[in-house]
Amino acid sequence: MALTPSAETLRRRVANRFFLALWMLAKLPSALFCGVRVDEFTDTVCVTSVPYGWRTQNPFRSTYFAAQAMAAELSTGALVLLAAEDAGVPFSTLILDVSATFGKKAVDRVKFTCNDGPAIFAAIREAKATGEARTVRVETVGRMANGAETSRFTLTWSVKPKG
Repeated sequence: MALTPSAETLRRRVANRFFLALWMLAKLPSALFCGVRVDEFTDTVCVTSVPYGWRTQNPFRSTYFAAQAMAAELSTGALVLLAAEDAGVPFSTLILDVSATFGKKAVDRVKFTCNDGPAIFAAIREAKATGEARTVRVETVGRMANGAETSRFTLTWSVKPKG
């Protein structure tokens, strides 16, 4: 799908490590400190990652669940921001629910992949058309380089046009 020029600019900036670092410094300093980054970003998929290291490690020598949650939220939230920008009107967004399961100990960089861009864009379009809030439930899966699934997050976003 073709993005509006402003949405394409946002997509390019989020995908650019320098611009993302500046934005995180202003809006998400703890994610910047932990080393969360965006590895891939299109209108259908967002892949983020969080390193394993002293800034993200818990006492059990694995990546702390809160550091994983930051990367997981960003993989879905970036798509929500992109869809809202593409709609061309201001939106209020809110996470209504988060659930997570943890499968393997995260002892390497964990990449979170959210493939729910089409569902997010559909919810934003519907909210814009009706002027009413819509919810969208999205999933992001965290995997280490060896393919082991470390965690799976399900987030429910509420999106509503402002005004």
